Amino acid sequence: MMAWRGLFGALLLWATACAKAPAYDVVLVGGTVINGTGTAPVVADVALAGDTIAAIGPGLDTRGATLVVDVRGRVVAPGFWDNHAHLVTLEQHPLAENFIRQGITTILAPQHSQDQPFPLDAYMARVRTAPNVGLFTGHTWIRKRVMGLANRRPTAPELAWMEALVDSSMTQGALGLATGLEYTPATYAEPDEIVALARTAARHGGVYVTHMRDEGAGVLESVQQTLDVGRRAGIPVQINHLKVTGAAQWGWSERLLALIDSAVAAGAAVAFDVYPYDAYSTYSDLLFPAWVLADGPEAFAQRVQTPATRARLVREMRALFPRQTGPGPETIRFREMEAHPELAGQTLADYLAARGQPRTIEAAVEALIALQLEGGFVGVFTGMDERDIERFLRHPRAMFETDGDLVEPGTGYPHPRSYGSFPRVLARYVRERRTLTLVDAVRRMTQLPAEWLAQSERGVLVPGKAADVVVFDPDSIADRAQYTDPHHYAEGVVHVLVNGQFVLRDGAMTGAKPGRFLTRGRPPRLP
Repeated sequence: MMAWRGLFGALLLWATACAKAPAYDVVLVGGTVINGTGTAPVVADVALAGDTIAAIGPGLDTRGATLVVDVRGRVVAPGFWDNHAHLVTLEQHPLAENFIRQGITTILAPQHSQDQPFPLDAYMARVRTAPNVGLFTGHTWIRKRVMGLANRRPTAPELAWMEALVDSSMTQGALGLATGLEYTPATYAEPDEIVALARTAARHGGVYVTHMRDEGAGVLESVQQTLDVGRRAGIPVQINHLKVTGAAQWGWSERLLALIDSAVAAGAAVAFDVYPYDAYSTYSDLLFPAWVLADGPEAFAQRVQTPATRARLVREMRALFPRQTGPGPETIRFREMEAHPELAGQTLADYLAARGQPRTIEAAVEALIALQLEGGFVGVFTGMDERDIERFLRHPRAMFETDGDLVEPGTGYPHPRSYGSFPRVLARYVRERRTLTLVDAVRRMTQLPAEWLAQSERGVLVPGKAADVVVFDPDSIADRAQYTDPHHYAEGVVHVLVNGQFVLRDGAMTGAKPGRFLTRGRPPRLP
């Protein structure tokens, strides 16, 4: 009898102890925690309960945990924020694998030059994704819907319609207004039009995000125009992929940052983001003066048949070429071309050589006109200088982005940024070049963008906050995609959790879709 009593007492003590053990769903044990706030790393356990960070500290009680994961020797950080990516095919690729494998848990989709889903609220109710997503209303979509490709000011009724579309999109959940002013037809918009639309977004507490009008020879004027929109509309301003393109402008980063710093000193709310590559990717339209592309392909074809008009076009394109890209045709690489898919991966210099033409700017311009008549292309343009890139990265307001696309391995010829932007920052600019410390880089990838968009529940590893978490190896994390061989996932990201659920576990996608669409907070400000 005494033995039974003793056994019963032991069982009672064990049951009582277990009952007091916290009921965590996941505990990440022994990792180096970089919490996103800029404080020093600590070795600690991170416990998650449901979609929330429940506790952080050394030696947490794991007896009541559903899953315990040993992450010793690895960094545990808030999930990374991609400040600008192209998600037009999100319904077809809801797992967003090339982003998740970079450690990205939240993606912002300004859609400044692409069609936006409409109505937004119906889209957000329908779509389920692995990452969290923030949507904006896109000026290009609005202008095309109201005015087509017309090169003129909107009439009063047209502007009212455009304002109504902004208002409707903001009511449905857009985080702000996004413009792509370097592309047709948005490039035909004058500042008053943008200010009117931005004011509409501002009334809802939104932010103004822009791919500026010119990132080459006119980049200084473009930054000033952007700041003026923010001032006149009373709206915070974010510059997507701040850069200086074209060899003729290399070194201008100091002047751009001085403009931004002056605006901030005067009380403006301004932020910007960067991707860590010396080449950008866009449409061949960028190599043409905007006037020649107005009203669509048929109008373009008619213009180039007129000798005087063509002579003017050739003259302007010869001047435009070095202002937009590098010094010669070898700095343009074809990504996608419907008329000539076999050219994917080749350069414009390869194209000229195969046709027995000289590798000169004159020959390149004639080839570009011919290719544009066949529908144009998407290309990768080498046009930035490493010193400018590092200067932008070091600035205290710099955040990061991919400017990437949802991609499938082996399909197409994407820019390597779609696979590797965030690991590249951590490998090249933290581990190798020491441009940034690891703590500072993580803060710029997490807390800084979350605070900017007033997403107070995300962006840091703090008890009570959303359980968006990345676990990576700081010694091996790296981008593997190359311009000539882009289809390689990044390495070194081991686990990714979104709202408390594994979307990447031990380097394998789980298929889970716990992502949520962001909702607006208060108007953003930077500390």
